[in-house]
Amino acid sequence: MDITYIRLKQGFVYLAAVMDWKSRYVLAWKISNTLTSDFCVEALKEALEYGTPEIFNTDQGSQFTSEDFVTVLKDRGIQISMDGRGRALDNIFVERLWRSVKYENVYLKGYETIPDAEAGLKEYFDFYNLQRHHQSLNYKTPWLIYSGLEVAQNPNPVA
Repeated sequence: MDITYIRLKQGFVYLAAVMDWKSRYVLAWKISNTLTSDFCVEALKEALEYGTPEIFNTDQGSQFTSEDFVTVLKDRGIQISMDGRGRALDNIFVERLWRSVKYENVYLKGYETIPDAEAGLKEYFDFYNLQRHHQSLNYKTPWLIYSGLEVAQNPNPVA
């Protein structure tokens, strides 16, 4: 899980996302106009509806070290992994997601309002999870890998 910012016409919103590392499937995401922990806790709880991982990785941001956030993980017996200082590559898959979100959607759309950003990001994450082929997944979609349906997908789609 990680957080990035999205520039709006006037100001910023913050985007938090929870991603399954193996499949690159975005399990949950939330936006907020503040950097409090509540929207991260909401995204975490939504992601945990898919199942309980053994380990959950974040950086050491105050949202992720907050009592509310850590309690959700501990109550479910999930091991907490927090990247050490200077360990940006520990979260490389989410960092790569941010690049894709911004270059394939945010910079092209130029969102003006929070509702615009929320609607556009929902559309993008549906595309990202269900339709966007990933080279690192042998040109399959995150959903095919996450759901276990990848055997039904041709590994060499026609461009």
